Amino acid sequence: MFSARTAATIWLFLAFELVLTAQIPLLSHASLSFYPGVKNDFGQWDLDKAPAVNATGHLVFETANSLLQHWANTRYRIGHTIVPGTIPVGTLLYHGAITGPHLPTSLDWVAVEPDHSIVFCRGPIETGCWHLTLAVTQPMKVLYFDGNSAAKLPEGTMDTQDLVAWSEMKPEWVDNEEQRIMDLCKWGEKYGVNGFVRMQANFEVMICDFTFHMEVVSFLNLESTRIGIGPVTDLPDDLNTVHHVYEVMHSASWRENYPGETRIELDFSGLISFYDAALVPSFDHRVGGISSGDIERVQDRLSQALVRPPGATSGIDWKTVLRVVVDRYASRLEMMRYLLNMTLDDMSIFDQAQQVQRRLRTVLLPYTVFAARPSNTNTGNATNSWAEPVFRECATSHTASIVAHGMTLTPSEHLLLQAVRETTHEICRVVTKMWASGLIVGVDPFYPPEQRPQADRIHTLLGEWKEGVTRLISWLDWSVWVKCRPACGIEEMCYLPTWPLGASLWPDPNKGEWKRSQPKCIRRLEPYGF
Repeated sequence: MFSARTAATIWLFLAFELVLTAQIPLLSHASLSFYPGVKNDFGQWDLDKAPAVNATGHLVFETANSLLQHWANTRYRIGHTIVPGTIPVGTLLYHGAITGPHLPTSLDWVAVEPDHSIVFCRGPIETGCWHLTLAVTQPMKVLYFDGNSAAKLPEGTMDTQDLVAWSEMKPEWVDNEEQRIMDLCKWGEKYGVNGFVRMQANFEVMICDFTFHMEVVSFLNLESTRIGIGPVTDLPDDLNTVHHVYEVMHSASWRENYPGETRIELDFSGLISFYDAALVPSFDHRVGGISSGDIERVQDRLSQALVRPPGATSGIDWKTVLRVVVDRYASRLEMMRYLLNMTLDDMSIFDQAQQVQRRLRTVLLPYTVFAARPSNTNTGNATNSWAEPVFRECATSHTASIVAHGMTLTPSEHLLLQAVRETTHEICRVVTKMWASGLIVGVDPFYPPEQRPQADRIHTLLGEWKEGVTRLISWLDWSVWVKCRPACGIEEMCYLPTWPLGASLWPDPNKGEWKRSQPKCIRRLEPYGF
């Protein structure tokens, strides 16, 4: 039984909802935004106008939202983004000494997890190996390359590094790591960059100078790990090696999804995206094909970002702005897709349509302005123009204050702002159109029709809804929706093919699961297997 207080609260809520659902005609498109800088341009709020085929805002959005997340950057191995960042004071970094008890001084690699660095801690069984732990003593300026950017693959995983180091792509040097780190560090010296962040099995940092920004915490003589050399697929009988490889993958899974690798703080105000059509007009999903003019523009923009004073940005937390949009819509769109893929008979489809309509109404509830409803829900309305104010409020809700207050934005921030606007515009267009259609057909529980719609009309509505949601999810292509189904058990983990683990050392990018990685459950206990 409800308590008296709970019952009163529910009664007041329902009474308030009853007032809100009073059916009155839409008399005019009144100004509905509190932000005077947002123009009431109804020309851009056409519910039937899909985004341009060559639009890139949603691609900028998802790559920026996925930065430093292992799952998304494993899924899309070829990077499209370069971002300045900082490793904060107190961060621990790890280095496995291949050559014995010798402290590195310059041009070497560190890992963010000891499980990863211990792979490189090698020595005879009789004398063990040496493992170094370092602590950052002052903020370390770094540059991050997204994607699977430490994978030695000729398909383009290192294109963005080549562009910075050599002003051109050199696929024939894909395995020339010594030259790459030397030239990257030489390039970064004038900007005070002391590290370059990349990802393969886990995140790593190419360090230019070990005598600066860091101090030794420990340099321990450890028991030899006895880990074999080579891809794990060539070592099926070496249980010790296979076990440790799986634990390296497990430690990477801690950074799979948002917030990702938090020990590296990115400066979104200096983000360089190759999906920026104004910066790189010749780009077509592969950095290796861009023009020399585009390369110069990218290098100039990157230089400006690295020398910009810390206070010369808006101060907006773009990482959170992006994530709030994903949090608001991802699980709800996924639930709608699930409901619309159910096969039901004519007796059940009305209830199914009402379930979807309720969820559409929930998504739009903060934006369903009082005046926005048709004059008569029993008559058809081909354009649903009465719903455009809802569309507009939904689409501008995350960015209206930024636009209206005219904040000083860097070029990178303007790009991110436009990416959020384009992405929310399409989400809200599709969702508003679905909600308006459901209301007109007569499946909205807030506006029950005098007579239940015929089954064939509901079937048509559900078909249109399914097509709309499917296209929207495909267009957004958020990695948050890529998961193992059903979920993996306690003895398993969800896995995407990752170089150099669970794949040949030189996989063909055009064959098998490597071309379009699909998640699958693999065992965390013996017997192991990919």
